[in-house]
Amino acid sequence: MKILFIHQNFPGQFKHLAPALAKLGHQTVALTLRVDKPTNWNGVRVLPYKLKARQGQNVHPWLIDFDTKLTRAEACYHEAVKLREAGFTPDIIIAHHGWGESLFLKDVWPNAKLGLYCELYHQADYPHTGFDPEFQPVIKPVEALRLRMKNLNNHEHFDIADAGISPTHFQADTFPAEFRDKITVCHDGIHTDVLTPDENASLTLETGETLTRDDELITFVNRNLEPYRGYHIFMRALPRLLKERPNAKVLIVGGDDVSYGARPAKGLTWKQIFIDEVRGSIPTKDWQRVHFLGRIPYDKFQSLLKVSRVHVYLTYPFVLSWSLFETMSVEGAIVASKTAPVEEAIQHGVNGRLVDFFDKDALVEETCRLLDAPEERAELGRAARKLIVENYDLASTCLPKQLEWVNALA
Repeated sequence: MKILFIHQNFPGQFKHLAPALAKLGHQTVALTLRVDKPTNWNGVRVLPYKLKARQGQNVHPWLIDFDTKLTRAEACYHEAVKLREAGFTPDIIIAHHGWGESLFLKDVWPNAKLGLYCELYHQADYPHTGFDPEFQPVIKPVEALRLRMKNLNNHEHFDIADAGISPTHFQADTFPAEFRDKITVCHDGIHTDVLTPDENASLTLETGETLTRDDELITFVNRNLEPYRGYHIFMRALPRLLKERPNAKVLIVGGDDVSYGARPAKGLTWKQIFIDEVRGSIPTKDWQRVHFLGRIPYDKFQSLLKVSRVHVYLTYPFVLSWSLFETMSVEGAIVASKTAPVEEAIQHGVNGRLVDFFDKDALVEETCRLLDAPEERAELGRAARKLIVENYDLASTCLPKQLEWVNALA
């Protein structure tokens, strides 16, 4: 078959599926903003599409989001026309439609089947909005109207898409009934043969210090350190946590930008805001045991998970992070927030510990409890890996199911 992938940051969620299809002999092409010139990646022909400069115009604030998506959709449309004129006609198109790029592709290839990666449909009710009153005020009627307009892109795709795929039931269930029945739930997949427990794992910090599993290490990972992923809760737990565990070292991974939610005041970062909030409550000798690692290479990230004694994962009811499943795959002992979709993967006392997202004292107590219970950590870790291997392994479960979805789409 001829298969076209659409993702502004390709490969994104298609990093396993696209090469697998190319390896099976399908002619696989991708359109993306990520490259400046045509290239080949793991058997996939990756082509750029360009955004044209636009004159300033007045747009209603509720339409800014859709206007941005429309701009990408138009640019992608023109590049698709060039592809068609060059003789390329895809049998199927697989798109992460969240940025709008795939909106007009059926106008170019009306007979192609379109499959969507369904990451999230915006909901105006609790807990999708208003979950964290500090940063998500209780939604006002006018805000619900704005969110309805933000879903314009979703609804425009519902009429042209043939099927969808979503990584968790929570995410799939955000979509309305008119499209939910078309969505297959299948996770992106975890390399459980690579992400394995390792008693001899070590991690060398930039200071030159090498850490091993003999060290009492508490880890916390975000793509970017921000409220959506509970960074503020973790930081507010730090003063007591450091006091309770005088030998522990805390390793925090994440960038200074914002992936989700609102940005802080101009010139500030969420990272620094919450450092400033708690720093006065933490003696310097204790603060020296806190290490902000920024964004680290994937091999170091794997080592970090493997040396961690207790891993903390917090999130709003939202898209689930890959890092949770990766930690489970290496038999990590996890203290996580009792929020969906975390509860799809973790059962309290079975393969991890769950605490109320906002209860920083419970977070400290559960973390300390696990640090003092090596046998329980090991038992929870084994159960966590078992769940991932049996249900989320890339090679044996997720990729075959994704390929089955592609064949059904065709």
